[in-house]
Amino acid sequence: MQTVMVFNNVSVDGYIADDKGDMSFARNEDAEWNEFTRGNAKGGGMLLFGRKTYDLMVSFWPTPVAAAMMPEVAEKMNSAKKVVFSKTMEKAEWKNTTLVKSDPVEAVRKMKSEAGEGIVIFGSGTIVAQLAGAGLIDEYLIAVIPVALGGGRTMFEGLEEKQRLKLTKHRVFGNGNVLLHYEPVR
Repeated sequence: MQTVMVFNNVSVDGYIADDKGDMSFARNEDAEWNEFTRGNAKGGGMLLFGRKTYDLMVSFWPTPVAAAMMPEVAEKMNSAKKVVFSKTMEKAEWKNTTLVKSDPVEAVRKMKSEAGEGIVIFGSGTIVAQLAGAGLIDEYLIAVIPVALGGGRTMFEGLEEKQRLKLTKHRVFGNGNVLLHYEPVR
């Protein structure tokens, strides 16, 4: 059975994107953070996105700018198996991407039961809320970025029931980012 992990950068006031959907606030780089990011990119598994996050990711990672800025991460993002949930998209153009138009909860429940290296969700607040509500998320890695946005999209957009989480570990980076590892309390 595969595990489902959420990895999101979150502003100190709790947003994964500003009110225009921009996630660039998370670019708070230094050598230590960049090394961590490169290490994460070496992991396996399938990437899962909602349509809005997919649109942001596909507009950056397959570009020469991404390859020049973060070659290891760009290579992994572009070569990884990806799933995008959307009822409005006609097709997914990004390499190795499958478009799923069906219910995310049922689709991820099926994916979890299959063999694989795990599933990682980036951004995708509406999808995170649906999967959290169905008890399908096994771990949350939340990188708190020391910037306040004053508004935007949250990681649990549309969550219907409170989700209790247990902190399992944390790491403080020299650039002020704090990585929090949580598991759901079941």
